[in-house]
Amino acid sequence: MPLYETVVIARSEITQAQAEAVADAATSIIEAGGGAIKKREYWGLRALSYRIKKNRKGHYMLLGLDAASPAVLEMERQLTLNEDVLRFLTVRVEDISEEPSAILSRKSDDRERAFRGPKPAGRFESGRKRGFDDREEFRARDEFRADRDDFSAEEEV
Repeated sequence: MPLYETVVIARSEITQAQAEAVADAATSIIEAGGGAIKKREYWGLRALSYRIKKNRKGHYMLLGLDAASPAVLEMERQLTLNEDVLRFLTVRVEDISEEPSAILSRKSDDRERAFRGPKPAGRFESGRKRGFDDREEFRARDEFRADRDDFSAEEEV
């Protein structure tokens, strides 16, 4: 049977358990059609690139399917009817890898690099906090004005 990968985005208002129930419904349709689920990953609640049906976030799930085309079409039809599903995409693939997807491996990298140490001073700062008028361009103007005042005072004498 052909292999497919399906990514499902569910609404952010539902819980993780309800999002898993959406994936369970898709799994039961595939298994009823004689297929099997080779891979299943929950990617978590993630920000969307743009608003979809007034939602800014969504629960992402990946399903690796080994199923016939009619079973996949029925699963897609049921996902279309489900109000909790914002979007889904099914793609035919050559093989389904057993290792974690790039999304999950990147999440583990982020966890390892959580704390990177104290923040260094900026490029032009010595590390001390300055007020609004203490910036370099304001200090330069004050010095320029002081020079001009000294020069004009010499002319008057």
